[in-house]
Amino acid sequence: MYFGKEVRIMLKGDAEESYLELKKSNDKEAKSILNSFNRIRDILKKNPQYGDPIKKELIPSEFKKLGIQNLYRVELSNYWRMLYTIEGDTVTIFLFVLKIIDHKEYDKLFGYK
Repeated sequence: MYFGKEVRIMLKGDAEESYLELKKSNDKEAKSILNSFNRIRDILKKNPQYGDPIKKELIPSEFKKLGIQNLYRVELSNYWRMLYTIEGDTVTIFLFVLKIIDHKEYDKLFGYK
């Protein structure tokens, strides 16, 4: 609950695929990233704005095309990143995890070198 509202966290698109791939994998890195994701998920249920907000002008066009107005970043273990957006109504806050990506993909998405 966050200010009396239920917080629902849902994986969308690429994030769901990444999560399932990590879950299938048995290596230590994947388990570390999954543990980190689960820990962050629990934090986000208590505080959906926990992540670092990304300035609107820096939101990648891939997300702008989907009508995403706000984007947050959370660092996971092994230099992975999780990107999410927040939507809501008077009763529920919906937190959509859009991507769970490694640092290289994150840099590519944001055009960093």
